[in-house]
Amino acid sequence: MAQTQTDRVYDALLVTQARRGDRRAAERLAARWYPRLLRTARRLLRDEEQAREAVQEAWTGICRGWYRLNQAEKFPAWAYGILRRKCTDRLRLTIKNRDKLVSDEALETLAAPQSPVALSDIEKAFDDLPEPQRLCAIFYFAEGLSLREVATAAAIPVGTAKSRLFHARKALQASLKGENDESV
Repeated sequence: MAQTQTDRVYDALLVTQARRGDRRAAERLAARWYPRLLRTARRLLRDEEQAREAVQEAWTGICRGWYRLNQAEKFPAWAYGILRRKCTDRLRLTIKNRDKLVSDEALETLAAPQSPVALSDIEKAFDDLPEPQRLCAIFYFAEGLSLREVATAAAIPVGTAKSRLFHARKALQASLKGENDESV
């Protein structure tokens, strides 16, 4: 769900006002961003409870840190970066405590497919991506971040983000066409 330029300007204004102590601006920002962050956390963690907890932790970090955010217009990539770190922490904890199994819940609708491809096929194609490619693909295709914002949110160079998206796109296309090309 790509943000329009108006949305980006509005979010930057809300961040600026929240940094100045405007509680209503902070509430509006939370109302706008909490659902987006939760949708992304669900996709990354594949567990509703874990996703909610990760978003809560991320939002706490966001509220504490927006005073240090020098450029309010960079809020989306900065916020997704915080969420990514919280989700990574939860995944590490889950791996460490193998007795907790991460459920494989269905993903929310990504976008209306242009061709008659079942949503379950799209979900499976995303699930089959290697983790670094899946992260970049979710940020780019599902959340509408720019290439530079994907790189910032994933804490990787722009060239690496571009490469991961290229390979993710090829793998997704092959998967949705029913091809099983291991070289992708």
